[in-house]
Amino acid sequence: MSWREENNAIQKSFEFSDFQSALDFVNKVGEIAERSQHHPDIKIHDYKHVDLTLTTHDEGKVTNKDHLMAEAIDKLN
Repeated sequence: MSWREENNAIQKSFEFSDFQSALDFVNKVGEIAERSQHHPDIKIHDYKHVDLTLTTHDEGKVTNKDHLMAEAIDKLN
């Protein structure tokens, strides 16, 4: 599934084999976010699903920062 744009953000859902794999993925996303100082909204649900939402909060819209972050996240899978 690719990133979808909605409500001034881009979103993507990920599914993993178990909770630990989902949590490991979230921690890797967190490392990228800290390095880039650009932080996604993250939701873990149903123990193995992760939803990510990216937007540039101070601009209130999707910017190049979001697309670069999405590319980096996609390389994790």
